[in-house]
Amino acid sequence: MTTDLEIARAAKMEPIEAVAWKLGISAHELTPMGNGVAKISWQALKDRFSKPQGSLVLVTSVNPTPFGEGKTVTTIGLTQALCRIGQSATCVIREPSMGPVFGIKGGAAGGGHAQVLPMEEINLHLTGDLHAVTSAHNLLSALIDNHIKHGNESKLDPTRISWPRVIDMNDRALRSITIGMGGPANGQVREDRFDITAASEVMAILVLANDYADLRKRLGAIVVGTSTEGNPVKASDIGGAGAMALLLRQAFLPNITQTLEGDPAFIHGGPFANIAHGNSSIIADRIALASADLMVTEAGFGSDMGAEKFMHIKA
Repeated sequence: MTTDLEIARAAKMEPIEAVAWKLGISAHELTPMGNGVAKISWQALKDRFSKPQGSLVLVTSVNPTPFGEGKTVTTIGLTQALCRIGQSATCVIREPSMGPVFGIKGGAAGGGHAQVLPMEEINLHLTGDLHAVTSAHNLLSALIDNHIKHGNESKLDPTRISWPRVIDMNDRALRSITIGMGGPANGQVREDRFDITAASEVMAILVLANDYADLRKRLGAIVVGTSTEGNPVKASDIGGAGAMALLLRQAFLPNITQTLEGDPAFIHGGPFANIAHGNSSIIADRIALASADLMVTEAGFGSDMGAEKFMHIKA
């Protein structure tokens, strides 16, 4: 039997400019990010947000399994089928996390003859969006400890800090750690932990924000801990929002790729559904709906998680 990798490697990709043009997106509205991948410019997004919207098709499932349920395969396959019969269609899916990719679940680019390309690049970093989320999240983590060391103006209680650090990998040894060891120059000794990047609140914010101003506002509202007086301390209180938004400047823009049959496919964001809301970004949905008559997307995990959160949070 031919493997997913063999099928993907045997496929001949169309130029990404030609793929985007199927949705009326011109070459000057793209920023190429390697072979077969591009970012959509912010101007292209703004120009289409006011256009009439197509119909949205949500793919979900009854219950999740350790190996997945086939929602991504169904989403991509349905998109290919719609395009094959002459419909104006595209799909919007989430970006893979290195945790599942190197775990039991594997990649998130579909399977068999229902895949998005370039499959290897998509499963391995794509355009670096998850790394940007990691950097923005950990910048805030560093600012917290620096804020405490240099006067702690917000009176943040070191024993009541709720903001962890993140890494885009399954590493159980980092689930509970001690930081600040090695003397006063290295900060205050305290307990901390690492979560996986897809579980970061920054990831959830990235996919829910409507524009850059909204992104910055939501980042500033992140609660990092509690003060000694019992008040919430936010990212904006320690000056983190602007710098975090700057690190996410490129990651905020949706990625366009193609299916195995050359149909346009958007890939953007990757929050887990058991921790966050498990859906791709709002702005990727909006440009897809403005550019095609039918947009097929998926909701993570089972319908009791991703689909319900799609209805209650994203929609």
